[in-house]
Formats: sequence, structure tokens, C-alpha cells
Amino acid sequence: MPSPQSADRPAAEAAEPGAVDALITQTRRLRGGLDAVRRETAADAERSGDPRLRWQRALVELAAQHADTLGEHLGQLRAGLPADDAAALARGAAPTATLTAERPGAAEPAARAEAPGAARVGSAEWNFLTDEVSWSEELFELFGRRPEDGALTLDELPSWLPEEDTPVLTAMVTDCLVDGKPVDGEFRIVRGDGELRTVHMMGEPVLDADGCTASMWAVLRDVSELRRCRREVRETHESAGLQQHIARTEHRLAVELQEAVLPPWRGSLRFPQHTAGTSGAPHDGAALDLAGHYLPSATSTLIGGDWFDAMELPGGQTLLTVGGLTGHGVTATSTMAMLLGAVRGMAVSGSEPGPLMGWLNHLLDASAQPALGSAVCCRYDPGTHTLLWAQAGHPAPLLFRDGTGQALRPPRGVLLGAVSDAAYEQDAQTLLPGDVLVLHTEGLAALPSDARLLGLAPRFAAAGSAQECLRAVLEEFGGTEREDDACVLIARIGS
Repeated sequence: MPSPQSADRPAAEAAEPGAVDALITQTRRLRGGLDAVRRETAADAERSGDPRLRWQRALVELAAQHADTLGEHLGQLRAGLPADDAAALARGAAPTATLTAERPGAAEPAARAEAPGAARVGSAEWNFLTDEVSWSEELFELFGRRPEDGALTLDELPSWLPEEDTPVLTAMVTDCLVDGKPVDGEFRIVRGDGELRTVHMMGEPVLDADGCTASMWAVLRDVSELRRCRREVRETHESAGLQQHIARTEHRLAVELQEAVLPPWRGSLRFPQHTAGTSGAPHDGAALDLAGHYLPSATSTLIGGDWFDAMELPGGQTLLTVGGLTGHGVTATSTMAMLLGAVRGMAVSGSEPGPLMGWLNHLLDASAQPALGSAVCCRYDPGTHTLLWAQAGHPAPLLFRDGTGQALRPPRGVLLGAVSDAAYEQDAQTLLPGDVLVLHTEGLAALPSDARLLGLAPRFAAAGSAQECLRAVLEEFGGTEREDDACVLIARIGS
């Protein structure tokens, strides 16, 4: 501590024991609460790889370090200085016990030393008149130096620092001795056992009667753990920010890719737009009235690999397809774009649904980014009113006729990408004027929810267009808190 000659300031009043005890009690309660929060955040961080949870855990650890230091300082304040230190103060010398007094505006309290038995705070005084050096026992422990080896002089002290840190110490000591400035800064030391620690040094010059620097006292504190906590808070915060930026970028790319490949049409669409099918017979009354919609997940952040598509094929036939892939984000949407492009290309080339599914399975199985997928693919010929279709582990289309609905009996087919060289059967279904066909992905309705879709049969029977049927589906399922996104495609046979 500075001697009475170091500054013209009144002596500090002794703290009221009762007030200090109350602060200690409050600090213990705070520390207990932090322990509870620390356990909870630690468990959450272990269960999840979310960088935000790691950042929260680092903040709690840092707060605990501050609470520990506050409790120790309050305990020392209540205990007061030992008799030997009080006598040393009366002589104007630095006390030999651990010093923890701080000037206003000083750096934050030190954190718990990681090294077993290492002191957190030690004090020293260098007397320039007698060349005497006085170190507290805790300072020897902090440096990992034996007391019998003696205290380090200011000339010897830099040899315990990494070379790149010595200019910091030199500048602080020079400013103190020459200009009488307080000492306040940090540097690293290499302890006697070779461990690298970060130390905060705070002190002031002691002036003689002529105003010259007679000695310099200092308090050195091990702040390694505190700096580690602060670094972890900063790094985890930066990591969380980076992950959020990456997530936002990937979400934007996934949305843009999805919008680029899904059908651009809104409202109803009629296929075919010609006057005759492959058989040459008129089919105006059998044209398809189409409406489709993509429903995002409840969070709107999980962009998956679901698709729906309708496309007029050469000869007047119509392609209808829905499907979905496992996973989310750019990987899922890019793979979906690849599959949907393949579906369109093979359908235009004349591939029927069964063989087409086999090629899709081969394509997904050979992909550099393996995934599983399900799909339904249909070819509708308006000339013969025939729907030829195949499925790969996907919910079967629902057929609504005369106010009732039922799921079509699915032909054999396994998930895409599950088995190499899988064979896919196809089936034919005759459609009648006024029929409504509903194709959907699993995110819209699982088996229990198919009953909800089938319950819409009276509304479909009364609807005058596919768009009205779609509106009924969205009213039923649009407000549902879905865990995943979904697609629905509705085809109404013209009457």
C-alpha cells in the first residue's frame, strides 16, 4: 500500500462490520443463484451444439469469477489487516500480507488461479534509497518462486516475462519512477514451473520529503482465469454471430433456389392447352384444372426439399408430381432441384412413372450428397382419362368422387436412395369428370391427418375449381404448427 507520503488524501474510514456482513450474505446468495444457472446452461450446452448456448455458458462462468472475487475481497475487508501489516503501514512501508485494495477505476478483480496452490494477489515494494525489495508470501506463490531465493529486483523482473511483454513492464516502471505516474497494466510472466500466467500490476510511487521517488509499491494479481473467461465470452459470441450469419445466408440461398425451381404459377392452371390427346380424341371436358401451394414450417427457417410440379408433356399428357427429401437448407433444396430437373427431363422424353422412379432412385443413390426421398409421379392422358402413377415410399394420392374420398392403392415402391437398383411398379386409375385428385407431402398430413383431408370431400364436391379446393385445404391446415414444410397439389377433372 502507498505510504501516507504518497498522496494528500484523507484516511479511509473503517467499514461498518454489519454493512460488510450484509454484503457478504448478498454475495453468497448471488453466488448460489449463479451456480444454479451455471448447471442449467452447462447441461444445455452439452446437449446442443448451438454456439449461443456456449456463449451463455461462458458469460455465467465469467459472472461466477467476479462473484468469487467480490466475496473474497469482502471477507478480507471484514477481517482487516493483520497486526504486522498495520505496523508496516504506520512506518510507511508496504504490508507483507496480501493486498486487495483498489483505486477507483482500477481494472476488474482477479479470477481464481488455475495452478494448485498459486496465490491470486501479492504485494511488493522496491526501495530505491536502500535497494531493499519486499515481497509478500503470496507474491512468491504467484511467481512460483521460493522465498529463500529472494525477491526480484526491478532489473531482474523483466527476465521472468516473455520477450514481447517486457516493453509493457519497462514503460510502466519508467513512467512511475521518472514522472511519478501510477502503475496500472498487464503482462505475462513465466512461473518457476514454466506455466505462463497473465498478471495485472497496480501501484504508485512513494515520494520523500523533497518530492522525489523514494520507493514504488505494487499489487500484482493473477488474472489468467478471468482473461480466459473473457476470451471465451468473446470467442463464443463471435462464433454465435458467425453461425447466425451463415444460417441467414444459407436460408436466403435455400429460399431463392426453391423459388427458382418450384412452379411459378399462382392460382389455377389448366392442362392441356391443346384440343386432342395422344389418341386424337377431343378431351375438352377432361382437361385438368390445377392448383398448388407450398406451406412453410412453423418457424419458417427450416427450408426443406419438398416439391410439387405440374407440366404439360408432348402429345397433351400432363405430368403431376410431389415429393420430398430428408434434411433442410441449401443441401436439401439443391438436391431437390436436381431431382425435379431429372423428373421433368425424363417425363418429356416419354419415361413412364415406374421406370422414371427407378432412374430417380439410381440418381439419388449415386449422388455425392446421399439422402433419402419419397415421391409420387403421375402421367395423366386426357384422351383416355387414365392416370398412370408410381410412388416411392410416399403417401398415395387421394381421390375424391361424388362427395367421398379415398386413398388410391399404392403400387410397390421403396424410398428413393434406400436400396440400389430398386424396382418400382406402376398402376392405372381411370378419372371421371368432376373427380378431385389431391397429392401432398408428408409434412401436410400423416396417416392420422389423412382423415382430415378426406373429411373435406363435401367441400370439394361443392367447389367449382381446383383453387376453391386448395382454399379449403389451406383453411384446414394453413394454421397448423407444422414441424416441417409441406406441399400440396390439387387436380380437378373438368366437367
